[in-house]
Amino acid sequence: MFYCSVLQQAGRNPCQKTVNKYWTSQTTTLNFDDFCTILKKEKPATKTELLEAFGKIDTDNTGHILHDELYKILTTRGEKMTRDEVSAIIKQADFNCSGKLDYNKFCDLYMTTSEQCCKTAREKLEVDSRLRQQQFGNQAELPSEGITLPVSKPSPRISRKTDHKLAPTKGDSRTPSRPSSAQSCKASISTTVSMGASSNRNTKLIEPDTMKEWQCAQSKGCFYLEEDGEIISHKYKLHLPQRSTVCITIKPLNVRQVEGKSYHWLSVDTALYILKENETQENLQLVSFTEQQNKEMFGWKGELGSGVYWLLPFTTGCRLKKVKPQIAGEAKLVYRGEDGELALTKEFRAALLDIFETIDLDGNGLLSLEEYNFFELRTSGEKCDEEAWAVCKENFDMKKNELTRQGFMDLNLMEANDREGDPSDLWVTLLSLGYNKALEMTEACPFVIDVYAEKCKPRIKAIYLEAGSSQLNRAICKSVVNKGEAKVMDGCENIIIYTYKAGRRITSVIENKSENKVIIHVNNEQSKNCLSNRGLTVFAVEVAPKSMMVSQHVMPLNEQEEWLYNCVHSLLR
Repeated sequence: MFYCSVLQQAGRNPCQKTVNKYWTSQTTTLNFDDFCTILKKEKPATKTELLEAFGKIDTDNTGHILHDELYKILTTRGEKMTRDEVSAIIKQADFNCSGKLDYNKFCDLYMTTSEQCCKTAREKLEVDSRLRQQQFGNQAELPSEGITLPVSKPSPRISRKTDHKLAPTKGDSRTPSRPSSAQSCKASISTTVSMGASSNRNTKLIEPDTMKEWQCAQSKGCFYLEEDGEIISHKYKLHLPQRSTVCITIKPLNVRQVEGKSYHWLSVDTALYILKENETQENLQLVSFTEQQNKEMFGWKGELGSGVYWLLPFTTGCRLKKVKPQIAGEAKLVYRGEDGELALTKEFRAALLDIFETIDLDGNGLLSLEEYNFFELRTSGEKCDEEAWAVCKENFDMKKNELTRQGFMDLNLMEANDREGDPSDLWVTLLSLGYNKALEMTEACPFVIDVYAEKCKPRIKAIYLEAGSSQLNRAICKSVVNKGEAKVMDGCENIIIYTYKAGRRITSVIENKSENKVIIHVNNEQSKNCLSNRGLTVFAVEVAPKSMMVSQHVMPLNEQEEWLYNCVHSLLR
């Protein structure tokens, strides 16, 4: 159970009786404050308590317990352990290999290990700024970093209207499993937004086919999900030789589809932030972002002056997140034909064609060295140099110094041959590109960007493949502050909550104008048909002094139904 694991990571080792005391048949959720209360009540074991427990077994007071006796006790009494679990304990604690457990030394080892784990966790939180501003309850997603504000001005749109109580929703008799201590906080603010079904998702975005006379530049890219839940993607530079009206769009890439089969990435939300490059790359100014929507496409239309712009793709993480694999078996990648030679299976070839379409960023049906290196950096962490590329040219099909689809297939077949049919390296590649063991792309989302310009030829080029930068985080916060509704937290004028809604996304940003860090409790228990990027209904975030950060992104769980966003932000300290 996840609840039990969280208690263990907090230094507790609860028995089932203790777990049942706090998580009854009537319990559905526990919030952050409830969890802190449990930790205060359930103290970690001390060395004295451990020695007393071992002393009841060691009736002769020898200081040792025979391994056989320990096996018998731990595998037959109380909450029974397996022999493997007991063996793991003995292997770590058998200091003199005498067949006996020196339980005094074992207790020292237990206490030292526990203290070291706590110390390591604290050090990690201090070192990693992303984790410092992470919600305490969920380590799966790393949201926008706190954005320090050199000058903080009051917003003319700030509303002081707050709701101190959550209004019950019609037909909803659900109550929290335990009373939330957040309700007793002196400062809080409630935000309620009612959203319709997907039928109203079309806005004023001009269809690209109405701009047939405009010049177009296109590039593909991909969002990839890391092991820690962080999302990385391509970043782009856009060159405009002269001032022009432009239309910029982004949408999931519609690669090969099989009728009747659903494709997870097509439901992943996409957005694009447009930043103007001034004197340096570090000095980027937010121009706008793609808030107009037409089905799965998001776009922006306006006038841009000549110069260099950065296009930063973004997805909230609501629909692109780590999931528990539920795969019965592993897909076969290679087989030996009647002649004994290795060949790629039909299913693997189909996946490779999809991969080729995704990494062929300019869509010309060939892979340049630059495009291939984005693939290499993602799958192996290394680049292919000119010399190695020349070797590829000698061994695989190329046109104009670019790798063809067949050449790409042969390259993967060669890798299988090098391993004599062992597909382990091929799986490393597939897993890093977001595929599961059934060859389904579940942890990646390929996308395509189109730039239409009325008066000039735009040029777009992928520059990096990296996680969301501080520039992107700053742009997200600024866009919400500029476009969203602002409310001052009742009882604390230094805390402002901004809420932005558009299409099928709601984003909230917390601004902390005070000189001290604050911890904000966030409660979504009264929301309906909502999916948060945080992965939790109730959580807490820490906001640094004089800074702002994203509280959460929320989308509808089922787009065909109405959804209600009802969020309470409360000041803990």
